[in-house]
Amino acid sequence: MTPTYPRYDRSLLQGFTLIELLLAIGISAVVLVCINTAFFGALRLRSATVEAVEAAVPVDHAITFLRRDLQCAVPPKPDGSMSGSFKAGSVIGNGIAQPVQLEFHTATAIFSRKDPWGEIQRVAYALKQSGTQQDLYRTVTRNLLTLSTPQIEEQQMLAGVDQFQVSCFDGTQWLDRWDTSDTASINTNLPLAVRLVIRRSNTSPDATPVEVVVPLRAVSRNISNTTVGGS
Repeated sequence: MTPTYPRYDRSLLQGFTLIELLLAIGISAVVLVCINTAFFGALRLRSATVEAVEAAVPVDHAITFLRRDLQCAVPPKPDGSMSGSFKAGSVIGNGIAQPVQLEFHTATAIFSRKDPWGEIQRVAYALKQSGTQQDLYRTVTRNLLTLSTPQIEEQQMLAGVDQFQVSCFDGTQWLDRWDTSDTASINTNLPLAVRLVIRRSNTSPDATPVEVVVPLRAVSRNISNTTVGGS
C-alpha cells in the first residue's frame, strides 16, 4: 500500500521579499526620524521658553518696584523733611557715596512693629559694580527725622545690568536730568512721566532693551493768597 502525503500550497509558504523588507525598514526609519525631530524640537522650544521666562522674571520684579515707587512719589517741597527733592540722571544722592540715577520720596513704606516710621521713605536707584558686572540696587531710608546719620538699607533689584537710563518728561520733551533741589533749574515740580530703559548684560547686542514709561499723577501747586477789596 502506497502512503499518501498531504499537499501544501506553495503560495502559502512564500514570505516577504528583500525589496519589501527594505521598503518597510525605510518607512520605519523615516517615521522614527520625524518623531525624533518633533520630540527634540519640542524639548528645545520648552528650554528656550523656560530660559526666557526665567530671564524676564527678575526684570519684571525690578520694574514693579520702580513703577510702584514712582506712582506714589511725593511732590517736592523746599526744605521739606518728609517731601524732599526729586532727582533723576547721574546725580549725587543723600548719604550715598556714588552717583545715583534716581532719588525721590515716596509713600510706599511698609508698616511694622519694630520700625515706628511712617509711610514716607526716601528711595534711590543706582548701578553698583559687583565683580565684573553691574547690579541695580535700591536704597531705602526710613527714618527721615533723625538728627544723626540715617540708616540706609540696600536692596539688590537686578543683577547683570549694562544700562539703566532715566529720563523725565516736562510736557514738551524728554530730559536726561531732573533735579528740583537745583536753584538754577526751572524744574521745581515732579515730571509728568518718567521713562526707564534697562539693558541686561546677558542679552545679545541686537536685543531691544526693556523700556517702561510711568506717568506721575501727583503734582504740587503753589497757592497764593490775594486780598480783594478793603475795609
